[in-house]
Amino acid sequence: MTLLGAMKATVPWPDVPVPRSPEPADPFEAKLLSTARAGDPDAAHRLGRLYAERGDRSAARYWWERSARTGNVDSTFNLGLWHQRHGTTEEALAWFELAAATGDAEAAIYLATLLLERRGDVAGARTWFERAAADGSCVAARRLALLCEDMGDTLGSRDWHRRAAMEGELESAYDLGFLGYSGGDEGEARHWWEYAGRAGHADAAYHLGLLLHAARDPEAAESLYRLAAWQDHPRAAFALGGLALAKHDLRTARAWFERAAHAGRVDGQRMAGFVCVELDDRPAAAHWFAQAAAAGDAEAAYDYALLLIAEHDDLDGGRHWLAQAAAAGHHRAAAELRTLQAMTGGPEQPEDVPHDAPSCWAHPTEPELAARAELAVAAGRRRGDAVADAADLVEILGTWDLITRGLGDGHDPVRWLTETSGLHAPAVEHLCSVRATLLNPGTAPWPAPAEVEHVLVTARDLRRRLGLH
Repeated sequence: MTLLGAMKATVPWPDVPVPRSPEPADPFEAKLLSTARAGDPDAAHRLGRLYAERGDRSAARYWWERSARTGNVDSTFNLGLWHQRHGTTEEALAWFELAAATGDAEAAIYLATLLLERRGDVAGARTWFERAAADGSCVAARRLALLCEDMGDTLGSRDWHRRAAMEGELESAYDLGFLGYSGGDEGEARHWWEYAGRAGHADAAYHLGLLLHAARDPEAAESLYRLAAWQDHPRAAFALGGLALAKHDLRTARAWFERAAHAGRVDGQRMAGFVCVELDDRPAAAHWFAQAAAAGDAEAAYDYALLLIAEHDDLDGGRHWLAQAAAAGHHRAAAELRTLQAMTGGPEQPEDVPHDAPSCWAHPTEPELAARAELAVAAGRRRGDAVADAADLVEILGTWDLITRGLGDGHDPVRWLTETSGLHAPAVEHLCSVRATLLNPGTAPWPAPAEVEHVLVTARDLRRRLGLH
């Protein structure tokens, strides 16, 4: 059926009043109006667009309908937009369907989106997305991929993401990397993240850097981090600061950490402060520690307190920030606070410092473990799922590494920890299982926040029982 035939069969033409507008003074507009009144569909379409740009919505609708009656697809599509924006969904659907039926891919995408969002018509939406994708729309192919993911159709999702990626849709290439990583296929993840990263997708370059770092290849990771950092990626800047620090290149580390800090990363502020202390730039160190401490970073609060006491003899300020760090479970801050209270008099511990605060994780963690934790969080967060905090996953991985370090290959770590700590074996086994999932993606679903919270209790209890703070 032609567009005109379809319109006669499906569109009840409403009586749209003729707009009451003064005769135009501009000769070009006057000519356009005269031509449109004579029945020229292109002139009517252009006139509708002119009125729309001026904000005369009723006149725009009138002339687009005049144009659409004679088969102008652009006017038909514009009428779909007009009704969508004015909340008349059924009319919008009708106009978009008319335009989409002629092979207009953009109209098909709008139609599918409306069917999905306003009617919940998944089957109808999929049909029109497929029509648009068949007409070469990589946007439609990507929408299909995401729709398939929501429906649990993993194979379909990969296929449509791949089609979109090969047409230049970098977000789909980025998503393919995550699908590969979450499924345990790191080769697939590397391929698609490199494909997108080299084409300018900063997040893809950064996550490929993380994957290379997790595979213990920091040199290769550095080149990818730089690729992302050139596009002002703050996490890549932070990672480069860590690599420079590992090489004892303090000035380069400071430059990268300060880039991350200026972008608002609290850990970047803390590490910038640390490097400034090492470079003997105490004013800069105080500035960065103060910013991170104010944002709730316990380690920065502890370092800032020591700096205030040592450099400025500011006992009140030092006491305040030690108390803040101790309240967050920073054991060294609590110890320093008790010492300060004993030296200056007053209660041994302020009332606002809870005695049962969970131990704050402050142990150095292998960069490879931190990379795995961040990859797990990013994989879970990609579709908007509730995920745990990366710092919590780092604590889980770091705790296991800390308490099993030096344990020979002939020992069963779960059995040894159960016997040594007195914890129930299922709790230790659960900790071991979550750790294995984070280090070997694809073997089990990513742990949910509630599961991570439960395992964190076990990790902290183990450290407490084994005397590791």
